Amino acid sequence: MARSPGGGDRRDRGGRGGDREKVDSEFTDKLVHINRVAKVVKGGKRFGFAALVVVGDLKGRVGFGHGKAREVPEAIRKATEAAKRSLLRVPLRDARTLHHDSEGRHGSGKVVLRSAPAGTGIIAGGAMRAVFEMLGVHDVVAKSMGSTNPYNVVRATFDALKGQENPRSVAARRSKKVSEIVSRRRDGSVAAEGAASEG
Repeated sequence: MARSPGGGDRRDRGGRGGDREKVDSEFTDKLVHINRVAKVVKGGKRFGFAALVVVGDLKGRVGFGHGKAREVPEAIRKATEAAKRSLLRVPLRDARTLHHDSEGRHGSGKVVLRSAPAGTGIIAGGAMRAVFEMLGVHDVVAKSMGSTNPYNVVRATFDALKGQENPRSVAARRSKKVSEIVSRRRDGSVAAEGAASEG
């Protein structure tokens, strides 16, 4: 059986492709995971590749996609197109971190996202880091629990990001002023820091 040009390269297998990053005109895409899959047919196995890609504009829009093909580049192209069709807009505070803490779930995967002060950096591993980098977040603390499958982790991260709201929308829903919402958030964070220092 003739093997595909990418079939013998072990570097294309098992999710070690996270270093690949491509800049498009408006969006940047990052390969999170690539896996070799096999389909059993009459006469043997037919190998292909499945790719998981995250795209974003580094300004609050991010999406992910999954693509399958016989060759690695085609799988990545399909995943990138799928990601651009499912973009999510996330409000950011000061264009660097999240507005509030949130949790997300998908299957047996669970993630916890926490906003962080300037200079913290992206404290997250694996698939979550790629999502935050493409989103344009510079300071965040994230923890993944349960499933380590990159597909579950990415979907759980997007589930948490869908719950993000900015103070303006919260104030409009609660018929309050934005200054009241922001001042309460600031008072709460100060109280939490004080409790942590006493402990």
